[in-house]
Amino acid sequence: MAITSSLGKDIRTVFHEELDPRQRSALLSWLAFTTTFGAVRGITYSIKEGKGPFRNLSVGGAHLHHYMWGIGMLSGVGGIAVHGEDARRRHPAVALAYGTGLALIVDEFALLLDLKDVYWAKQGRISVDLGVGASSLAGTYFAALPLLRALRHRIR
Repeated sequence: MAITSSLGKDIRTVFHEELDPRQRSALLSWLAFTTTFGAVRGITYSIKEGKGPFRNLSVGGAHLHHYMWGIGMLSGVGGIAVHGEDARRRHPAVALAYGTGLALIVDEFALLLDLKDVYWAKQGRISVDLGVGASSLAGTYFAALPLLRALRHRIR
């Protein structure tokens, strides 16, 4: 337990003291993207299988796709980027909202590209999932490299 507590403190210290604001934002964005993409995949599969507490959200008989929430989030992030003060633009919530919103859009990219609901079509679904999943993990890894390097030097 002490090792876990010490590691957590080291990660927080390195994150706040050794990463610059851009590195922190990049890491948070990629973590949010990867986490959101994985969670959305799991939730949509559970909805498709009729398992778990989640259901499709519809208004007036029209299904609300999750890319809509992503577009809304990216619009908010864009508004902050264009009109926000520097302290607001650098707030961690902006980086998290950016990564989350982007993942919600990317997950339904085939629908946006074809303007047809091909979300569950077998053609390419597995390769798209694997490709985006691998990209998410790779992006998170490279964004986390400064943190991992600083942490490695701190632990030695």
